Amino acid sequence: MNFADLAKLKDMMGQARQMKEEMDQKLAATVVEASSGGGVVHVRMNGKKEVLRLKIDPAAMGSTPADLELLEDLIAAAVNEAGRRADAAQQAAMSGMLGGLGMPAGLQGMF
Repeated sequence: MNFADLAKLKDMMGQARQMKEEMDQKLAATVVEASSGGGVVHVRMNGKKEVLRLKIDPAAMGSTPADLELLEDLIAAAVNEAGRRADAAQQAAMSGMLGGLGMPAGLQGMF
């Protein structure tokens, strides 16, 4: 590998780092929402999979252990669905940003 190739590689790595920083900012600003139990539990999450808000309908607050177990299941389902939506948003953003570099798909996952 000659010096011109090394300079080009260094430039590409710098672009990749800048794109990663932009991606992190974009993911922090991306908000996804999901609910379960017909809207009994509602979760808002950013693209970095940080839960921003968890809302529970007061009607879900039962008094039996079975009610509590159902509520726990609904919370887990809503959080998991929001996570899947955050993953989809991240994947869409990554493919759009990295497509411009012309990098092979196997290398795109490294950045």
